[in-house]
Amino acid sequence: MKTIKLLSIVVPSYNSQDYLRHCLDTVVLGGQEVEVIVVDDGSTDSTAEIAREYCGRFPGIVRLEQKENGGHGSAVNRGLEVATGTYFKVVDSDDWLDTSDYLSVLTLLRSIGSVDLLITNYVYEYSYNGKHKVMRFSNVFPQGKVISWDSMHRFRFDQLMLMHSMFCRTDLLRECGLKLPEHTFYVDNLVAYLPLPYVKSLVYLDCSPYHYLIGRGGQSVNTQVMIKQIDQQLKVTRMMIEAYDLFKDIECEKLRRYMIFYLSMMVAITVTHIYIAEDERLSCKADELWDFIRQRDEKLYAVLQRSFLNSCIMFGQKISPRLIARGLNLIKHIYKFS
Repeated sequence: MKTIKLLSIVVPSYNSQDYLRHCLDTVVLGGQEVEVIVVDDGSTDSTAEIAREYCGRFPGIVRLEQKENGGHGSAVNRGLEVATGTYFKVVDSDDWLDTSDYLSVLTLLRSIGSVDLLITNYVYEYSYNGKHKVMRFSNVFPQGKVISWDSMHRFRFDQLMLMHSMFCRTDLLRECGLKLPEHTFYVDNLVAYLPLPYVKSLVYLDCSPYHYLIGRGGQSVNTQVMIKQIDQQLKVTRMMIEAYDLFKDIECEKLRRYMIFYLSMMVAITVTHIYIAEDERLSCKADELWDFIRQRDEKLYAVLQRSFLNSCIMFGQKISPRLIARGLNLIKHIYKFS
């Protein structure tokens, strides 16, 4: 008889030989209640060999899925297709879980019964200076209590529920039709945004299991990389905007406000990277994005333009590119992503 796992952890991996072991050493500590699905996304290094080693060392816990290269989203899609756990978590191969807080999460999931979403804190780990920053939500959610979105409080300006903070019911992700685009960075925003209206019950645990490494060379949140890949950022941002009519589809006012807040951040980051590139070939893309939003939803367009970040960016763009660069540094300082 096949055992139903409590948690499926998907580890999307592409040429991850230098850091995959560290990641796997932490996630296997969940024991037999957890399945760790390493999705080798067409690696050309020793990623698959390392995964096979862990399959041998931790039978019944670690499994390997191999596929042609399709990007991070494609690897998450494969993981969701084959996951057998009641709950679902993505842990990127250069990140890791804190052992004590990870075990606290499993204890809560084991005892809480069925809940759509578990939210935890997460930690930014800055590789270039050895510092870290914990992103907490204790001001937003009551601790350890199953609630609906109506019971949450306001988010601060510097808070976002990213993929790293979420343990989601696996069947809910399937019910909402989550399917990420291939060969596209920044799809973690879709994982953190698209399922939200389907969530009817959630619980917050004031611990910090997920450690998110920032500053690795070539990382997708690096400024120059983001400029180079701006079309992918635009694609994800448009997909988020297209997903819902926030003023018709979302009944809960608190959830609507948060989703608009998330969109305003995405638009701000996108247009800021376009402006600081100072590339005539890119300069029209910001206007095209705003035109897309206005044509889709005049009310959303007005709300996003009035948001603090976007108001500052539009003002700075009229005055000086240097102000835009400073604005990007402000966004990074606020959201700690670089």
